[in-house]
Amino acid sequence: MTGQADRRRHAESRGGGQGAWLRRGASPPSWARVLPPLLLAVLGAVQALTPPEIELGLLLAATPPLAALTYGPIATGFMGLAAVVLVTLPGTGPAQPGNSDILMVAFVAVLSVGISWVRSRRDAQLVSVRSVAEAAQLAVLPPLTEHVGRVRCAGLYRAAERGTLVGGDLYDVREGPWGVRALVGDVQGHGLAAVGTVAALLGAFREAVLDEPHLEGLAAKLDRRLVTDNARTDHAELFATALLVEFAPGARTVRVLTCGHPPPLLLRAGVAEELAPEPGTPLGLGLSGYAPPRPLHLDLAPGDRLLAHTDGVSEARDAQGALYVPVHRFAALPIEVREGDPAVLVGALWRDLRGFAGEVQDDVALLLLAPMETDPESGT
Repeated sequence: MTGQADRRRHAESRGGGQGAWLRRGASPPSWARVLPPLLLAVLGAVQALTPPEIELGLLLAATPPLAALTYGPIATGFMGLAAVVLVTLPGTGPAQPGNSDILMVAFVAVLSVGISWVRSRRDAQLVSVRSVAEAAQLAVLPPLTEHVGRVRCAGLYRAAERGTLVGGDLYDVREGPWGVRALVGDVQGHGLAAVGTVAALLGAFREAVLDEPHLEGLAAKLDRRLVTDNARTDHAELFATALLVEFAPGARTVRVLTCGHPPPLLLRAGVAEELAPEPGTPLGLGLSGYAPPRPLHLDLAPGDRLLAHTDGVSEARDAQGALYVPVHRFAALPIEVREGDPAVLVGALWRDLRGFAGEVQDDVALLLLAPMETDPESGT
């Protein structure tokens, strides 16, 4: 898959269309582009069919400003010229058009061309800025591949702040000497203000995956990263919850370690069970001699999967204030979805969450990890 296709799929998986705002920046809907010429034709026809003493032709002056909202300067100029011509034609303009009528429509047309030119330049600048912003955010949290080693991955990310791809949640899956490791986290706050902390945690995780043989040591390095960053800021209040998952090289034994993060779900034979690893404190609190909790060891059966999520899922509420309970909501999904394709399951859970809570106010991350019998790349 090309890099461009990866970025497109990543943006769509994150924003439910949030990635599309970049492409929609300078392209109005098709109905909006049809409206100015349609209005011009309708007003001309209505004036031609009405008695001469009822003058509607000057309403044609409304079409150039409408065109300026959707068209470029040249197309807006043509719409203005058409409006001026129709005002002067017998039967479509006023009964006895004078110079003032023609000058008024012409002035509005010229003004609309100027407005269109300014809008077009602004849209071009906005698209450029958004392109840079999208590239920067995707550099922080690049596209999630369909599999890492012998682990199939399906993720979904929704930033709470409109128009952003990255917020305060994070996830990543990497392969190292000690197997495949995954990180799901939630930093303090959300939106662009949290992106710096997200980038720091992901960088520390990717490096520690290669160097640290134990999950406890990996968690300690993440904590040290946040504590170090806190020492360099005026307000030492940055902290994060994190869930670390490690699949052994054969992908049949998994270790789960949580640092104040919601526990993952074990999906087995279409039934969800919430795991109960030893709870740990969040990262970055500055505790002396940070001691990560002991990981939970679990042997996986064929077909078992793990579903990790952030508190944007487990703390979502409906209109009556009831919490979204992932275990119960998963059980209500059709069996073919629960046992089917991981990407389809993740999408179904997101739609169920939206249907339950309506407008989700927090960042949301879902990560489904499914061990495979063989490594698709090596065939072993």
